[in-house]
Amino acid sequence: MSKFADTAAPELQQPIRDRSRAIGTILVECGRLSVENVDAIQRYANENNIRFGDAGIRLGLLSQDDINLAIGLQFNYPILSCGGPDGVSTEVVAGYLAQSELIEPLRALRSQVTLRWVNDANRRVLAITSPDRGEGRSWLAANLATVFAQMGERTLLIDADMRHPRQHELFNIQNSTGLSALLTGRAGREVVSRIHPQLRLFVLPSGVLPPNPQELLGRQVFDVVLSSFADQYDLVILDTPAAEEAADAQLLASHAGAAIMVARRHHTRHSHLSIAMQNLVQTGVQVIGTVINEH
Repeated sequence: MSKFADTAAPELQQPIRDRSRAIGTILVECGRLSVENVDAIQRYANENNIRFGDAGIRLGLLSQDDINLAIGLQFNYPILSCGGPDGVSTEVVAGYLAQSELIEPLRALRSQVTLRWVNDANRRVLAITSPDRGEGRSWLAANLATVFAQMGERTLLIDADMRHPRQHELFNIQNSTGLSALLTGRAGREVVSRIHPQLRLFVLPSGVLPPNPQELLGRQVFDVVLSSFADQYDLVILDTPAAEEAADAQLLASHAGAAIMVARRHHTRHSHLSIAMQNLVQTGVQVIGTVINEH
């Protein structure tokens, strides 16, 4: 996945003056098609009574990425590539399955988080945690961050699991430097990756796994970094380690101030869930709710 500069530059790489125009016109303006190719595709589409995009793919003049780009520009709703050297993982369903029924529960969760917390929160930092590993915590963090960004929120996803990080794999970005380097002064904000030039979604990977993750997260510098990011972004989401694995999750949630607890159907033990919830509440963390994950 290519990195895009985190600047105040316009959201689009190339301006599209009229988003109601046809896909072919948009792709010509973006330099993806020539006028001659547009005419050839349109003739083929008319002759075979198929859509412009399908005709372009059959003729080998368009790829699905080209079509996704044009549709995203038409509706200001970028569709991410899935798989391949530049695509996100198949697990980031919100990024590439925009019309799927699978996304509706994520959008519903986004609405609940907005109504219950975002609209009244002084500091919009949210930890995604779970009692044990394998409960879909990273999956939920990645997809929830994506749907918030699709709504226009400038969203930063931080992989604060410096034991078993996954966000660099889900978004196909480099993990040679990340949060661990930032907290030790060996890197700056350039380690944050923008996932797509039209989507206000940014990811900070964990970076090289340190021997002392809990000590790094417990230092004052982490809270300073987090406060700085909270000022810069509309929403910051933390992907945390499992609560049963280490105390990192409780520490991260306390820095955030608010958390969502993830449990997996037929997997999470009720006793583990109760203990994890009690620990957060005792720390003063606002637990917005519990998500039962069937993923």
